[in-house]
Order: sequence, then structure tokens, then C-alpha cells
Amino acid sequence: MKPSVEIEYCPGCRWLLRAAWTAQELLTTFEQELGAVTLRPAEEGGRFQVSIDGQTVWDRKAEGRFPEMKELKQRIRDQIAPERDLGHSDAPATEGNDAG
Repeated sequence: MKPSVEIEYCPGCRWLLRAAWTAQELLTTFEQELGAVTLRPAEEGGRFQVSIDGQTVWDRKAEGRFPEMKELKQRIRDQIAPERDLGHSDAPATEGNDAG
């Protein structure tokens, strides 16, 4: 059985669009590896949490911010398909701009 991702978001904070965009990105990237991506309105205010089969991968309150899509995809990949190359999402960030 393929793993399922749940994105729990704060409806009062108007984070449905962010949650839906996150779901779209994950389904596009992991279309073969994921069985489902579910959006769930949180009962607790300020919540934005991403879980795989009940195991938290990202919690906005614990991390102090929303995830960058690159890092969220890396964390999910590490759980469901560690051998998978994410292409440009795996490239290390470059500092500054060397183009004079």
C-alpha cells in the first residue's frame, strides 16, 4: 500500500490555498509513490502540519515558519523513496551571484 500524506491547515488563517498548492506540488512530484494527499481543516488555530501515514514531517509551529517546497519534498522523499533523485530540488543553494 502506498503512503498517504495529510496536510492539516488553519481555515481561519485562510491557508486552504497554501495547503492545496502544497498538495498539487506533492502529487505532481510523487505521483507514482503516493497513494493519496488529503487536506484537513485543523481545529487548532495557526496549524499547518504535513504528515505521512500519521508521522509528522513538517509542523509550522515547531519549525517557526512554513516549509520551502524544496525542503518539504526532500523530507517526504527521504521517507517514501530515499533513492529518488529530485533533480533541481536536490541541488545545493548557491550563495550570492558570481555573474559580475
